[in-house]
Amino acid sequence: MAARTKSAKDRPSYRCTECGWTTAKWLGRCPECQAWGTVEEFGGAPAVRTTAAGRVSTAAVPIGQVDSRQATARSTGVGELDRVLGGGLVPGAVVLLAGEPGVGKSTLLLDVAAKAASEDHRTLYVTAEESASQVRMRADRIKAINDHLYLAAETDLSAVLGHLDAVKPSLLILDSVQTVASPEIDGAPGGMAQVREVAGALIRASKERGMATLLVGHVTKDGAIAGPRLLEHLVDVVLSFEGDRHARLRLVRGVKNRYGATDEVGCFELHDEGITGLADPSGLFLTRRDVAVPGTCLTVTLEGKRPLVAEVQALTVDSQIPSPRRTTSGLETSRVSMMLAVLEQRGRISALGKRDIYSATVGGVKLTEPAADLAIALALASAASDTPLPKNLVAIGEVGLAGEVRRVTGVQRRLAEAHRLGFTHALVPTDPGRVPSGMKVTEVADMGDALRVLPRRSRQDEPQSRQEDNARR
Repeated sequence: MAARTKSAKDRPSYRCTECGWTTAKWLGRCPECQAWGTVEEFGGAPAVRTTAAGRVSTAAVPIGQVDSRQATARSTGVGELDRVLGGGLVPGAVVLLAGEPGVGKSTLLLDVAAKAASEDHRTLYVTAEESASQVRMRADRIKAINDHLYLAAETDLSAVLGHLDAVKPSLLILDSVQTVASPEIDGAPGGMAQVREVAGALIRASKERGMATLLVGHVTKDGAIAGPRLLEHLVDVVLSFEGDRHARLRLVRGVKNRYGATDEVGCFELHDEGITGLADPSGLFLTRRDVAVPGTCLTVTLEGKRPLVAEVQALTVDSQIPSPRRTTSGLETSRVSMMLAVLEQRGRISALGKRDIYSATVGGVKLTEPAADLAIALALASAASDTPLPKNLVAIGEVGLAGEVRRVTGVQRRLAEAHRLGFTHALVPTDPGRVPSGMKVTEVADMGDALRVLPRRSRQDEPQSRQEDNARR
């Protein structure tokens, strides 16, 4: 039996070519990255080793004696990005910015690179997806030319590290981490093993040099950040860049932030001359008109801590097919369907079931929080009755299936923003707290109370009223 037993060096070992996970036996599917057919034999089994205590690099000190000035943030020159980051970039911090193709990631970071560069703080912009001339053309268009902004087009990790030694930047921007590869790791650029190695090398360089790093990351078709989940754990900050490519609005959300809160949102406007921050973006979500139009209602949504006034529009028409259409844009289809059911059952509006219904938001904003339920329901009721809601009215509240209007968070902050923009009347759930002076706030407990803002006689009731008048005559 002893002669048949192989030593640890003789036994084969297996490694996943995608993520680098190793095992002593072959498997058809890698347990780490869930990829099929990527586990291959590569050598002897790894020996089991133990780590002995060694010399410490820095002595442990009481936490009160640690110098916190080294973690002081420096402004990027873009106020909206500083808001999300918690004041700016901390030396040694590694930030991952992810978003869909064409949303404006490269434009934003090139603008940041130019504004953050100075004589004492050089910026190195490494492009691995475009040529240097293409980036220069974009820089000319958005006016991002700075003598202290250095540009390099590299796809090799060793060359990127060589540029760091030559330029000695305070800020490194890499676009993108999925297109840079290390020659020491097997696999194509963008694979899990390559992404992990590239990110790990840049993180080590950032911590050693006290250099802030901005990494651009790709996303999958589901909107998740591409690559191993370990990448999000290694970096200090994860930002999500969102926006419809056909709209001007762009939002930067904080998903993870070791230096600040994750409930802040930065608003940007993308145009031909580049990208600019929007300190007051509510104007993009409203339609200014002199005459009230049926089927529109305003609400105040919270994006992080920032209140934004948004407009909900609805349109109902007679259906020409047996199954009426239900089309939404910027709203969750399930929420709109729930509001239709509540209006029919609790609001006694029976004309909605046999009509085509279209609902949308203005300016490309997406309303997902339940606080917009009341505005959606009122817009649908206004469209069904063809009766406009009163001007300067905002509706805030979550609507339950029993028709009750529930309280939501941040009502006072929402009312303050509506009052600042000139709105004089608001529908809110009961017990809203302190309200702005000079603003009429109506508390509603259910949909019956909320629908009283509409005139009692609607256009759908006119045929029946005319028949009653003719019968009396």
